[in-house]
Amino acid sequence: MQEIPKGANVSLTALSEDAGAVVVSLGWSSASGAGDADVSVLLLDENGKVRDENDFYFYNNPAAADGSVQLLGKVPADNGDEDRISLDLTAVPEGVARIVVAASRYAGARFGDLDDLRMTVADRSGEPLVGYSIDDAGVETAFIFGELYRRGEEWKFRAVGQGYETGLAGLATDFGIPVLEDSEGAEEPEGAEEAELAGEGRPAEATAPAEPAQDPGTAVAAADAPAAVPVAEPLAGAAAEAAAPGAVPAQTRGRSPRTTRKKVTLPKVAKKSLAENESWSQARLFPVPSLKSDREREVRATSVLLSVMAQVPEFGRRLTAGFGAPAGRMQTFTEVSLPHGDAPRRPDGVIRVERAGKLWTALVETKTNGNPLKAEQVQAYMDIAARRGYEAVITLSNDVALEGRPMVEVKVDGRRKHKVSLWHLSWAEVAHQAQMLIRHEGVGNAAHAWLLQELLEYLRHEQSGCHGFQNMGAAWVPVRKGIEDETLGLGDARTVEVVESWERLIRQVCLRLGGELGQKALPVQRARRGSDPQARRVAAADRLCADGKLSAELRVDGTSSVIAVSADLRTSKVRTSVEVPAPEGAYPLVMVKRLLKLLDGAPADLHVESLLSAAPGTGPGAGPGSGPRGTLERLRPEPGDLLPADGSAVVGFRLSLLKGMGSTRGNTESGFIRSVDDAVERFYQGVVAQLGPVEGRGGRRG
Repeated sequence: MQEIPKGANVSLTALSEDAGAVVVSLGWSSASGAGDADVSVLLLDENGKVRDENDFYFYNNPAAADGSVQLLGKVPADNGDEDRISLDLTAVPEGVARIVVAASRYAGARFGDLDDLRMTVADRSGEPLVGYSIDDAGVETAFIFGELYRRGEEWKFRAVGQGYETGLAGLATDFGIPVLEDSEGAEEPEGAEEAELAGEGRPAEATAPAEPAQDPGTAVAAADAPAAVPVAEPLAGAAAEAAAPGAVPAQTRGRSPRTTRKKVTLPKVAKKSLAENESWSQARLFPVPSLKSDREREVRATSVLLSVMAQVPEFGRRLTAGFGAPAGRMQTFTEVSLPHGDAPRRPDGVIRVERAGKLWTALVETKTNGNPLKAEQVQAYMDIAARRGYEAVITLSNDVALEGRPMVEVKVDGRRKHKVSLWHLSWAEVAHQAQMLIRHEGVGNAAHAWLLQELLEYLRHEQSGCHGFQNMGAAWVPVRKGIEDETLGLGDARTVEVVESWERLIRQVCLRLGGELGQKALPVQRARRGSDPQARRVAAADRLCADGKLSAELRVDGTSSVIAVSADLRTSKVRTSVEVPAPEGAYPLVMVKRLLKLLDGAPADLHVESLLSAAPGTGPGAGPGSGPRGTLERLRPEPGDLLPADGSAVVGFRLSLLKGMGSTRGNTESGFIRSVDDAVERFYQGVVAQLGPVEGRGGRRG
């Protein structure tokens, strides 16, 4: 990969023969794990302006109808978050001369609070081509990372690194996007008193209007707007409905992507059943009770998934865009015979996408239940794909891929000119994407929504074998027993295996939580860019030996609250917790009462602990110390018990729930995996969701 400085440019065509479609990645990290930003893409004409508001792609308009731009969303990286964008340069309209890639922060957060700001461009196969790091970020709330521009028949990349103190509004204004102004005399929203505890407001819930309620021309024209555009507050009620669909609600975030096109979503609560009793089973499009063997499950699961991908364009595109597939007509096949030496090979499936007369092809290898992928099978498919000029091999199983660790080790013949990419997809990710579409983002018509619902029912059936990560591995029982007996020694290789399984479990928990909420949920990584993932896992394994705990943190996209999850193998308890900062200048007792009022619907056994400015007996600069604590049930009649007797300053509160930990390594009712999953869901729904505006601030941003 070629590294370039700010202001430099390079030809993508010169770096790769497969640069007709690229994946752009924007990455950052933060010491607190709470840093976040929103990416955006602008298509500009020769005059440096968008042709219309549809040339602006952001969280409420994530994809172009022609497939030229698609925001793929955030993924966890070794050192924080990475936001990816798929750009099909062959599909970019002729009138577009430049593609600007930018990002913005919200609620007053600055890019100077983030570390390791970086942009990379990879070709269709995933091979990194060029990288650029930003090391001079300060008070800016929006940044143009880089741009792709035409020079004759080729595309070039330029590292820009231009910042805006006026955020998304200022950036959009420069390129001709209308920006919504503040509405004067707006009424104070209900619940403002509770919002004061967090010190900030909560972004308004985004709704998807069936049709535009106002002509975009009524918004403020960017060309006539001053350079410094006032940041608009989130709209609510009738004001939001009257907003121009093409305008940018400056520095606000919707809870889910929104477009002006009407889309179909299914209600979360099913209609009342007409069955006479519970023994009646509803007829399903994809039945599973007859499945007897793993082979039958693999064949059925592959056929069901691939057929739905081909029939529901939004779903097929969602699963393949990150693998370099173009947006086009998709067809899928199963049990295809392909020559390979003396005997033909039969991959479980083949995906083909046609665009502009060109074909993109991927071979699919599927496993269900806990069956592992076989290296020799995948290697054979990689060889076949290379010989036949196919672009990718996709493996699909219940296992979850780890950063820096391939699911299957394969050898790549460097002498071959044609490159084949190897990708992995978990069944949990498939279910997550289906749920996001039918519950939150919507699909083109009711038939597509019904197909996705039937697919989701199939994946969730106990006989399908597609339940996601469901086994902590052979090392789980001996490691747990070694911790209980205090016989586990440092350097035991089995502890690293347990840490890797724990990391897979947390990634799957994030997928399930995100599917329920309609938002990305990501594991928090506090390591700096370039750190070795395996070294980090070894360090976590040493901590497991020392204190008997597995720990992780996760964050829901659009918030800065970091949820901590800890599994104590000595006490067999799972602890979930979140820290809520105290507002500056508030009276301590009033602050505590407001917190308890927000937690009115939380479980009575919730532990509430006050956090003091410094631990007793420590000097200036020390971390927050623990103050008085108690259960919600005990504190409700006596909120003053949460205040320290010596008058120490309270800087925040830690809210925690404890739950019994499953003993077995599997995903049964008594299993460890199920207990962690249930603990996180209960904590979010019972505690974090109760906080309302408080959850929007979980500590120092960045």
